[in-house]
Amino acid sequence: MSSISISTTIATGRRQLVNVREQSLLTAKWRVLWVLALFAAIAACALLRIAFLGAFQSLPSNRTMADALLPPRGEIVDRNGVPLARAFNAYALWFNPEALGGGTPLVKSPREVAEALARIFPDMDVAQVTARLAAGKPGYLRRRILPEDANRIHALGEPALEFPRENERFYPQGSMAAHVLGFVGADGHGRVGMEEVFDDRLSDPASRNQSAVLSLDTRVQGALEDELGRGMRETNAKGAAGIVLDVDTGEVLALASLPSFNPNLIDRASTPNIFNRVTNQVYELGSTFKPITVAAAIDAGTVTDLSRRYPSARPLSIGGFQIRDSHSMGASLNVPEALIHSSNVVTAQVADELGGVRLNQTMRSLGMNERPYIELPARGFPLWPKGQWSRITTMTVSYGHGIAVTPLHLASAYAALVNGGIWRPATLQKLDAGKVPAGRRVFKASTSARMRQLLRLIVVDGTGRKADAPGYRIGGKTGSAEKPGIGGYRRTSLVATFAAAFPMDRPRYVVIAMLDEPQGTAASSYQRTAAWNTAPIVSRVVPRIGPLLGVMPDDTRDVDLTDLSPLIPGGTKE
Repeated sequence: MSSISISTTIATGRRQLVNVREQSLLTAKWRVLWVLALFAAIAACALLRIAFLGAFQSLPSNRTMADALLPPRGEIVDRNGVPLARAFNAYALWFNPEALGGGTPLVKSPREVAEALARIFPDMDVAQVTARLAAGKPGYLRRRILPEDANRIHALGEPALEFPRENERFYPQGSMAAHVLGFVGADGHGRVGMEEVFDDRLSDPASRNQSAVLSLDTRVQGALEDELGRGMRETNAKGAAGIVLDVDTGEVLALASLPSFNPNLIDRASTPNIFNRVTNQVYELGSTFKPITVAAAIDAGTVTDLSRRYPSARPLSIGGFQIRDSHSMGASLNVPEALIHSSNVVTAQVADELGGVRLNQTMRSLGMNERPYIELPARGFPLWPKGQWSRITTMTVSYGHGIAVTPLHLASAYAALVNGGIWRPATLQKLDAGKVPAGRRVFKASTSARMRQLLRLIVVDGTGRKADAPGYRIGGKTGSAEKPGIGGYRRTSLVATFAAAFPMDRPRYVVIAMLDEPQGTAASSYQRTAAWNTAPIVSRVVPRIGPLLGVMPDDTRDVDLTDLSPLIPGGTKE
């Protein structure tokens, strides 16, 4: 082959190779353009969809990014960050009779469907559900169901049974602290408890990303509810109430009203239990008032010598009424003996010398004449003697009759009794350090110091001995009050209360335990008084909560009772 033909062949091959490369580049460019065009089309469709939703769908005009990202309702947590209430998505069971386009809404008969649902939900009323399905009216059959239950309903093959996902309120601790928390109604608003108090804050996008922090400690709450429940069961009581209160800040560490309810399952059966015995029900709390009366008398200077003896052999006859003790306590008693024996007769004489004006003022200073200070909406108004207190009124109020208050009133009063004399309002919100309310002075510091001795003495030597717990230096007072009824007081119906504080050498917490109509059982040695039923509750609660709150048992420390012990040489009988 000549050199010319070879050159021509090579040139032709080069041109073909260039054409192939140009063709490949052109093809690649077109592919890139097609991909870009496809992405542009997808983006355009997305923008059109967003525009359509914004223009035609019924979305709230004020909906923001925060509304989309934040939970529909903020959390409530305890003082340590433990969740007490939070929002989550849950399934509901909805009956839609139009699912098949009208006509017969169900594949099977209403009775068969109701029976199938009852196998999934054993508490479901078959007759009631059958009637609702037969009526053909749309509505909820159940507001909250588990995903596995939704799968079982789906397997029934009934298109009219739908399970939409909805925002629900969940209480991880179940019935714990239910009377503090309350619940959220079907309209999305809080009811009864702190859910109602914090309703605007928990629903506001500007604040619902921050948890509402309560003063409660779930560990303390659990211990209190557990021991109150045990006390109820052992004595067949109709109800119980209790509170643990910080004596220096007024913060509520635990608040329990039993029987309780489960805010996850609000229904007719639990509705009566929503009533709060701690803040809304008022009771005559009996002898727990006696230390308050004695403190007022010491403060006023009408009691200056604790060795002075008062006659106690016979009932007091005042204006046609008789004030008597539960049993004979001897010919005479001094104030320490009157407290450890719980003498109505001697306390009435102390109040008589103090006078109605001064006792009335002390009770007012302790907030006994108004609703309790706390954030909860349900707060009972005391039964307060009207007008100027007569002599008999002053005497009966001195030992807790003729005046009815809530257990929370009593807790706040005892905090002032032992903390140096300062009354502060109770609160369910955790307080920042250094932001403790100033409060108001009710008792002198010296009077408070004396009352710490006397309250400890009642537990060491008096009716409160069953409240003692080794190393915790508990002080307190029993109260067993007959409940009023038609024609007078009912001797067989008692409210048994023990009001306590610990440790008495440096009080940190008040503990109130109350049983409503306890019965005499083997567990209480067949006795119905507070010395036998609520005092033991306190003796079990304090060792459970003390270490959690930084109070460790210490047998080497106690309140100095050396100046009082000689005044009670015989001790007491329960």
